[in-house]
Amino acid sequence: MESLFAPVILGPAILVIWLLSSVKVINEYERGVVFTFGRLRPNPLLPGFRLVIFPIQRMMRVSLRTVVLDVTPQDIITRDNVTVKVNAVIYFRVIDANRSIVEVENYLYATTQLAQTTLRSVLGEVELDDLLSKREELNARLQMYIDKHADPWGIKVSMVEIKAVDLPQLMVRAISRQAEAEREKRAKIIHAEGELKASHALLEAARKLAEEPLTIQLRYLQTLTEIGVENNSTIVFPLPLDMITAFQGSPAARRALTA
Repeated sequence: MESLFAPVILGPAILVIWLLSSVKVINEYERGVVFTFGRLRPNPLLPGFRLVIFPIQRMMRVSLRTVVLDVTPQDIITRDNVTVKVNAVIYFRVIDANRSIVEVENYLYATTQLAQTTLRSVLGEVELDDLLSKREELNARLQMYIDKHADPWGIKVSMVEIKAVDLPQLMVRAISRQAEAEREKRAKIIHAEGELKASHALLEAARKLAEEPLTIQLRYLQTLTEIGVENNSTIVFPLPLDMITAFQGSPAARRALTA
């Protein structure tokens, strides 16, 4: 009886173990890449309960979620021979699960190495000023190059962003001096433009005053009023320039000056 009872129990137990090994649950953000006797199944398994016949078939899970990859800082020599450290962040995702398994051994490691080498090669072709000012253009170039080389692996690179550019201290001080000189230049240009506009305004005012001589007397009185508001003891006697010129032209004035 015991010899007959053992196969009755052993058979269902083996069936249960086989079912547990063959039934797979695939999440919504995953795809199942299946190999049957080593041959790739054309279409990956979709989310839900799926049967993978053990040991005939083998399944590998591939996540389709966007991966945020932080590229370690890279030592880069720019086109104008300045050494800087640059790091970046890359956003990519798997769009073809089969190719991401078959075409490359480890797509995450491969994308990381590709990002590092591309970062050095692309940024090494630009000057420091472009690296600091043309971030959007360089991000677009990096995204295009990395996406082009990662496409055979079933990888789609959606965005590349340069995070930080670390400059040597000597270069930081040089850039600070350059920025200070640039601001001083702008200040001098603005001051000169103000003087030019003021001279034009004074010339126009002089022409207006010359049209009516009485206005100059009103201007004198206004000046005296402004001085008197300050409660000081200064007394100003405005004299017309014509009177001073006539006095200087007289013989008595010339004798007084020569004496």
